[in-house]
Amino acid sequence: MKHPLLALLFLFLFTIPKQLFAQQDSAYIRDNYVKHEYQIQMRDGAKLFTAVYAPKDQSKKYPFMMIRTPYNVGPYGEHQYRKVLGPSSDFIHEGFIFVYQDVRGRFMSTGDFVNVRPHHPQKKGKEIDESSDTYDTVDWLLKNVPNNNGKVGVWGISYPGFYSVTAAISGHPAIKAVSPQAPVTNWFLGDDFHHNGAFMMMDYFNFYTVMGVPRPNLTTEWPASFDYKSSDNYSFYLNLGALPDIEKKMFKGNVAYWNDFLQHPNYDDYWKARDIRQFMKGIKPATLVVGGLFDAEDCWGAFETYKSIEKQNPNAKNTLVEGPWFHGGWARSKGNYFGDIKFGSETGTWYQKNIEFPFFMYYLKGVGKDPRPEALMFDVGADKWKEFASWPPKEVKEKNIYFQANQKLLFDKPLLAAGFDEYISDPKHPVPYQDEISMERTREYMIDDQRFASRRPDVLVYQTGALTEDITLAGPIWADLFVSTTGTDADFVVKVIDVYPDSLKSYTLNGKDVKIGGYQMLLRGEVMRGRYRKSFEKPEAFTPGKVEEVKFSMPDVMHTFRKGHKIMVQVQSSWFPLVDRNPQKYIENIYKSQEGDFQKATHRVYFDVEHPSSIKVSVLEKE
Repeated sequence: MKHPLLALLFLFLFTIPKQLFAQQDSAYIRDNYVKHEYQIQMRDGAKLFTAVYAPKDQSKKYPFMMIRTPYNVGPYGEHQYRKVLGPSSDFIHEGFIFVYQDVRGRFMSTGDFVNVRPHHPQKKGKEIDESSDTYDTVDWLLKNVPNNNGKVGVWGISYPGFYSVTAAISGHPAIKAVSPQAPVTNWFLGDDFHHNGAFMMMDYFNFYTVMGVPRPNLTTEWPASFDYKSSDNYSFYLNLGALPDIEKKMFKGNVAYWNDFLQHPNYDDYWKARDIRQFMKGIKPATLVVGGLFDAEDCWGAFETYKSIEKQNPNAKNTLVEGPWFHGGWARSKGNYFGDIKFGSETGTWYQKNIEFPFFMYYLKGVGKDPRPEALMFDVGADKWKEFASWPPKEVKEKNIYFQANQKLLFDKPLLAAGFDEYISDPKHPVPYQDEISMERTREYMIDDQRFASRRPDVLVYQTGALTEDITLAGPIWADLFVSTTGTDADFVVKVIDVYPDSLKSYTLNGKDVKIGGYQMLLRGEVMRGRYRKSFEKPEAFTPGKVEEVKFSMPDVMHTFRKGHKIMVQVQSSWFPLVDRNPQKYIENIYKSQEGDFQKATHRVYFDVEHPSSIKVSVLEKE
């Protein structure tokens, strides 16, 4: 693949653990495992390509460890071996039957590929979905792969995390343990390609310039990647113009799924059918839901998967683990730092050895004990793991932190009879999402220093004074804005930031001089497309000059603001090119906006008695 982002993002960052990066010798696997390849027939006749690595030692029976993926299960050929098997190296030496499967319609599997294929709980006859494909595969494996102990574990990161969820709801009694990790959950409300209806442009284009290329025949090869011919994503996407020009300039008719997005700008039945949360019922396997607190792709999905399983399966053995990780960072890094922020331990390695491996050992081999608390969360501010009996913790108290005059942020309600700040949002000069020149969408933006943004006139800044004691947030954050605009549409981006004391000394991390004094570490940022402020199904234009409430949730956090630090909130109306530009003129189908529709608008954020803009947080009272 020509472009480094695509080569990493779609092959490695979604499916393959960190050991491959270390180029581990595959000699142990070749010496101790035998590989077979099968075309397993599904109930409708489609055949799914499946690679099975079984231990050569036949003195005992082994459970299956399975992953289903759209990103290929190579290398292909029975004499071509993977360099690593399973979620981590511990699994290889312990001994499992490892199963890798191309989902239908991808690479060497027949049938039609459907993105986040809708689940059908009342299937009849030869009707299929991803759960039935999992069920049929497991049935075949139990009957045709010798020396198995009749138990199956399933895991997967990102898109394979979605397929892990479909395994959990498949109902096959042999599936005993499932670990959805950063699972794709809802592509309109919070994962990957939309956040609160706002189009996450860069992630979509990076994904579909490869994943959207038609596959007329079975293949073991990735398609050639798109050549951006640029090193600056800000300039590239700004020069690209309005979204209708995208297909002509980028896709040139080669991407099959672009029209799906154009035809479904709102939260209609197309998107609702793809919300897997509604089907997380009757789950029998033990579930270990894993996510990264700084996951740029599917942070929302991990929290929502855990909560949905809890709500609909009150007696389920369900656990949530959230660490200080990027997308899949628990499997692809030691986890002792992220971005510019250092941690005091190797959080990824610790999780693999103390949570993930013992979890599958217990439920698939009956060895040891179930190692999981209900919720295991890493607090970056406190630099330690914390266990909870529920998530969010019952010990939290909801509090509002209110915007005030003179850029202040207080726990007290504003007393002004009238008060607001305003800024001019210009789609021709949008706020960049990070202070870096790069063609890639970097994962570090989720924790980056925000000083570059706080200096812009189109970004409002509110902050507390230096804290006199630690404040720990544990749970969801709600942004509650009272706004008006001179336009008829607008996006609102809210960022919650930990401001480090100016007195802290710089340090060197990975050869970079980190000026940590005064660092504005992004803790959580989220966008809301204003047209959906009342309903994701029925968008509505703003009335110029009318004050309206724009309220939206942000993914949960686990963070201690230390004594001497400050809490900051930034508000802006563009986050480019992470999010596509809102024309600020209401267009029925925003994807069909033309360049001439883009206009400047003045946005006001109010902080008075009747319009108390704030963020609602969950403060941990006791630990």
